[in-house]
Amino acid sequence: MARARVNGIEIDYHDTGRGRPILLTHGHLSGRRAWDGQHRALADRYRVISWDLRGHGQTDTPDDPAQYSLELTVADVRALLGHLGIERAVIGGLSLGGYVSLAFSLAHPEMMEALVICDSGPGYRNAQARQQWNERAFARAAELEAQGRRSLAHATRGILAQQGSTVIDGLPSIAVPTLVIVGDQDTPFLAPCEYIAKKIPGARLETIAGAGHSSNLDQPDRFNRVLLEFLDSLPPAKE
Repeated sequence: MARARVNGIEIDYHDTGRGRPILLTHGHLSGRRAWDGQHRALADRYRVISWDLRGHGQTDTPDDPAQYSLELTVADVRALLGHLGIERAVIGGLSLGGYVSLAFSLAHPEMMEALVICDSGPGYRNAQARQQWNERAFARAAELEAQGRRSLAHATRGILAQQGSTVIDGLPSIAVPTLVIVGDQDTPFLAPCEYIAKKIPGARLETIAGAGHSSNLDQPDRFNRVLLEFLDSLPPAKE
């Protein structure tokens, strides 16, 4: 839909509406089109930006595996906001996009208006649990590589796999209004979302009935209602 040349790559993004900016990041093996329903539902009141992560969709897919990491992804979010002339925004995401959003909020608190985390987790403090997560990620990456999907394999190893406990340790320091959304059928992520909402001061937890891991796609009307109620409740944007 539109392209931004930042950080040595071209990012594909979609930018609609006017008003307070909301940047939304998709999950692993997904793409910005997963947020099309939110573009339609929010654009009469808010500026909605969605984008494709490295290795996904129409964003550039470098051959070098070193060009895929959480740190570079956070830098891409910052650079895309800069490209669009946005100094502060509501930052949100689903699954891997939620983890990226948490990492961004810790790295750039000065750019945060609010935070929206959907069907996601904060990572692991326990090294053994992190290793088990990474073993699954590396196995998935090997499958993708065998299918000829090298860019997604690189993204899986570099962005999905986790390196430390910075994000989970930083939750109590997040100081912006936060909404955590989870589908009531998203069993693996119910406890992680509850944990995020408990650890971030003042965070609000909303459970979407009849929704699985992609709560915005499974129950879009309920999801959009909850999201709009949260966004409409925010204080006026800071100048």
